Amino acid sequence: MSGTTGAGAVLAALSEVMEYDHASLARWDPKLRRHTTLAGSYPGDATAYIETCLHHDPVFSVLRDPARGGLWLTDVPRQLLAVSPGFQNVLCPLGIEDGVAQCLFAADGRYVGMLNVSTRRPRRAPDPARAVVTLLTEALAAAVDPHAGPSPESLAATDGAADALRPGGLSPRELQVLAELTAGRTNREIAERLYITPRTVGTHVEHILAKLGLPNRAAAAARAAAWGITDLPCHQRCR
Repeated sequence: MSGTTGAGAVLAALSEVMEYDHASLARWDPKLRRHTTLAGSYPGDATAYIETCLHHDPVFSVLRDPARGGLWLTDVPRQLLAVSPGFQNVLCPLGIEDGVAQCLFAADGRYVGMLNVSTRRPRRAPDPARAVVTLLTEALAAAVDPHAGPSPESLAATDGAADALRPGGLSPRELQVLAELTAGRTNREIAERLYITPRTVGTHVEHILAKLGLPNRAAAAARAAAWGITDLPCHQRCR
């Protein structure tokens, strides 16, 4: 992972709550009319495309609608992908099958940057990662906006990047347990699926309820459903 220390910490924290093969966090420079990568793991040619060409890509006009939110690759119309140099010449050669591009906007409406995340494995929908990206948009925008805090550097300095990039401040394991709660499973059933003890599950549930300020498991399951977090498939539970 290359890039500034703080922005690199942001992407490292993101990797704890969603699986990806490549990611980048870029700041938009309105004077130079280009993106500047703050941190990223894409190959050089892909990084160059994000910085200098992506804003000319036909997909970008769709992405930059503030009302849209993140645009997942599997949701892009095939006819739009067919005329997208970014997809045809950059993502396809990397074997990318899914991922998201999320334009970031400051509170005053300024476009300040972009998050790009790519994976070689298709994701299922609904997917907890979709909810995670939606919940993180405001924090990521603040991280890349030079006129607003917290900056990537201040996030890293306070060791707050991971907490800022987790829904409700939940740890990756707590997010897994929360997803299991949506299926109404008991502590023992969750323990068997996550290869931990029932007592550990109980502790995680207590922490989840405390962090989210919720009274019981049913309320936690309802919150998870509202976030789009659901029971995870085995390959995500057992990584």
